[in-house]
Amino acid sequence: MLRSLIILLSVFSAFSLIGNEETSVAKKSLESKSNNKNDKQQKEDVSDALSERNTVDIRLKLITSHIKNLEASMKPYTESIFGTGEKFEMIPIPGGQFFMGSPENENDRSESEGPVNEVKISPFWMAKTETTWNCYTLFMYAEEEKMVMKIRGYKPGLNKVSDAVARPTTPYVEMSFGMGTDGFPAISMTQHAANMYCKWLSAKTGHYYRLPTEAEWEYACRAGTKTAFSFGDDEKLIDEYAWYGDNSDEKYQKVGTKKPNPWGLHDMHGNVSEWVLDQFFEDGYNKYNEIVSDPFIYGKELYPRVTRGGSWMDSPADLRSAARYPSSEDWKEQDPQLPQSIWYHTDAQFLGFRVVRPLIIPSSEEMHKYWTTEGEPD
Repeated sequence: MLRSLIILLSVFSAFSLIGNEETSVAKKSLESKSNNKNDKQQKEDVSDALSERNTVDIRLKLITSHIKNLEASMKPYTESIFGTGEKFEMIPIPGGQFFMGSPENENDRSESEGPVNEVKISPFWMAKTETTWNCYTLFMYAEEEKMVMKIRGYKPGLNKVSDAVARPTTPYVEMSFGMGTDGFPAISMTQHAANMYCKWLSAKTGHYYRLPTEAEWEYACRAGTKTAFSFGDDEKLIDEYAWYGDNSDEKYQKVGTKKPNPWGLHDMHGNVSEWVLDQFFEDGYNKYNEIVSDPFIYGKELYPRVTRGGSWMDSPADLRSAARYPSSEDWKEQDPQLPQSIWYHTDAQFLGFRVVRPLIIPSSEEMHKYWTTEGEPD
């Protein structure tokens, strides 16, 4: 049903554009032929064109209304990774508007967090926690995934679609660095690796997953709040909601063990920083001079990209809802391989990600764009 509605919406949107163009063309044509047609005929032609446009507008409103109804029916759900027994939870994030960025009077604010702009966000689901090693290891090691499936009585041959997705090379070090794997966040992957995981996960589950845009991430983190943190402005409360430099015992911790934000998302502040899709620019949001819908700054350069949320290594200031941090090629400094790996940021032991699933399924071209990291092989 959802796919049908989306197709109808696309068709009617196209019709609406055509209707607008045809109305404009009709008016111009009538003007140029004013000597050949009487006033009555001109009015009738314009009336017919506008009537067709109004019909399309009514249909668009009906489709939009249906999508609103679908949004109202969005519920939390648990996704299973086929044949493996591994699961993760997804939380519905309602569409809406918010002010993205931090005001000039916010403590510890950086210039790249402004100016504040009003942004519209479409509805989506977001993972309740950061992606864990339990799930990510199945993507990293194809043979381990096959072994798990055999043990559980599934034929690995059923993985034909997901097996076509590129996977990481074998790492040269143990990637959890002794901090734990069962229930702990996966770390030290490049944005390309995180994108390929989303592509693999989509093939495994039949649902479209990707990284969040920066705007989606901040909207979900704030969860309707306008304060420095989703729990308010009082840093004294941070121990209840986040793992950070002062309480983490110098390592990441199991996901979901601190209080969630108002929308039920855990670890949006701290534990591990999280990849988002956007290119990082020092001038922040200066290019937005009016209300924008679902903004996404597509990356043309490999560095820097945006990470959000702060980590177990950071101070509370770096965990604020608007705080943003650029990626760096220095995160591969210890990588002895030549050329250096496209899959691992060995020096970024503070970096992970979580996935989102948009309510409105994009075209295949848009899917590919979201999954592609320019500067790395496709």
